[in-house]
This record gives sequence, C-alpha cells and structure tokens, in this order.
Amino acid sequence: MYKILVRPLLFCFDPERVHYWSLSFLNTFFKIPLTKKIIRKIYAIENPKLERKLFGITFKNPVGLAAGFDKNGKYIKNLSNLGFGFIEIGTITPKPQPGNPKKRLFRLYDDHAIINRMGINNDGVDICVERLKETNAEIIIGGNIGKNTTTKNENASEDYLTNFKKLHPYVDYFVLNVSCPNVSNFTKLQDVDFLKNLLPQLKSINLKQQQQKPILIKISPDLNEKQLIETIDLVIDQKVDGIIATNTTTSRENLKTSSSELNKIGHGGLSGLPLKDKSTEMIRFIAKTTNNQVPIIGVGGIMSANDAIEKIEAGASLIQLYTGFIYSGPSIIKKINKKILSLI
Repeated sequence: MYKILVRPLLFCFDPERVHYWSLSFLNTFFKIPLTKKIIRKIYAIENPKLERKLFGITFKNPVGLAAGFDKNGKYIKNLSNLGFGFIEIGTITPKPQPGNPKKRLFRLYDDHAIINRMGINNDGVDICVERLKETNAEIIIGGNIGKNTTTKNENASEDYLTNFKKLHPYVDYFVLNVSCPNVSNFTKLQDVDFLKNLLPQLKSINLKQQQQKPILIKISPDLNEKQLIETIDLVIDQKVDGIIATNTTTSRENLKTSSSELNKIGHGGLSGLPLKDKSTEMIRFIAKTTNNQVPIIGVGGIMSANDAIEKIEAGASLIQLYTGFIYSGPSIIKKINKKILSLI
C-alpha cells in the first residue's frame, strides 16, 4: 500500500517540506483514540529473541532510526510506535542554526537514493533538552552531537563538550558526528589528532556522572584503508564504545541519475541504495580487523530485510534506517525483525 499509493503521492512534493508534513501528520494522527495500539499491532514486534545487549544497554530489537530524521527530538514518541528498537536524534549543536540555504534535499528516484546538504539545521541543545525532559518515551534514545558551523575547528571540542554535558541525563548513548560532508571543513574533525584530544575530555566528564553513557564515533564511507585503520586503532586505544558505519558519501559513482541532473543538484551527502555495498564492506573490514571486539551499528543503503541481514552478517550488532524508511515505508521495520526471527 505504501509503495503503490502513499509514496507516489508524497514524492509529488518537495522532499524537505513533505518530510515535516508527514511528521506533523503523525502527531495529529496519534491523538485519535486507539490509533497507537492499532499501529503498534500492525508494525511492532515484541519478542525477547529480538533483544540485543550492547555497551550495557538492552535494545528491544536491533532496528533503529538513524540521526537526521528527527533532528530535534520532536517526534520520538510517535516514531517509536512504528516498531523501532531505538531512535537517534540530532545532529545537535550548542546553538540553534538554520542550516544551508534551501533547496537542500533531493530524491534520486531511479537510484533509490537521497542527496542532502542540510547543513546540520537544528534547534540547539537547550531546546532539545527541554523536549527530552517531557518525552517520557519507552525507547532507547541516542544523542548525535556536533559543532556549530560558525565554530572554528580549533574550538570544536568545546561544542562537543557542551552538548555532552547538557544532554547527558536525557539520552542513553552518544554519537560523535565528525564525518558530515555537508558543512565546510567538518570532516577534518575526523582527524585522529582531534579525536585523541576530545575523547579523554568526554570520558572524564562521563566518569563524574552517576551513570556513564556509551560514546560512539560515526565514520565516513569515504575513508581510505589507511585512514580507516588509524580510526580503528584510535577506537581500541581510547576504548571507544562503538562505531557507526557509515555516514553519507560524497561519491557519485555508478548512479542511474544523469550527470546533468547531478550537476543541477550540486554537492551534498548521498544516502540510499548506492551506498549499500560500500557501507557493508566497511563493516566487514572493521569486524575482521578488530576480531569482532568493537560493536558496530550498520547504516547505509538498507532498503530491504535482506540488506539488513547482510549488514548483520558482515558484523553489525544493530542497524539503522533512514533512506530505506523513506522509500520502503514503515513496514520495513517489521520485515527486518521478522527476517531476523526466521533465522534464529
């Protein structure tokens, strides 16, 4: 029904506008009596065999929503009714920022992909914290954090530390976004020297809290092998809790979309089906290199249940959806969980 009726209608409109319209519709829809129970019955699977224990957290199931979909933590409760095992909000910055000029979100329909150059638009950490205080959602929440665009790279650590301190009581785990390709000079924060300076400071703050929260790093699929090995060595040396593989890519290889159309769209991070194999190979490399000792959350090009199983078999303990959720609809969550159960 989604692919035949709903998606063609939604895809008639501007991607960014229809994204927020759809989320607002969910807010209104779930105010109708009994709708939450009905939707949960349709999409959610409750089965202890789906539970995953990772970095001290028990996830009801391994299918999560990637950062970027609910940037500001406004829709956590409603999205959780669709059967996700966890939801990652953000990327969140200390100060609110509007992001890049519109138009900044584009569908590549023939490629089952999206290009975005949103520019980490968000309401800022203080507003997000106030929302999280009132959420009371019974779901694992991750906090994806970054720096403000106006903050120089040499001062970026302060932005991460500010976010970490303020969000700490209200999220279950943290993700350091140091690989976003949509902000100038942002990917330079993935440099090992920057992380060697930042991570001990975060860990020091973490140890002073009543409950320590896991810290993960989200990496780019565009790292070469040398850079990836350096990052893995850093993760092991600094005892980072896990890796999210991967962020969006700047590559435009092997796309069905014409070069002229891609030139019209311009720069931005590509997500969706074209990223699938690159992301999976990176997961496999990390798992093999670390002898499966570093937990991995796999994300990138998961458009079906089989794609999710590929990521898990490559070495991911959990997986996340974004573009696949848009192209395949909410039923993909249940299909993945059913597939996992069928293989147990």
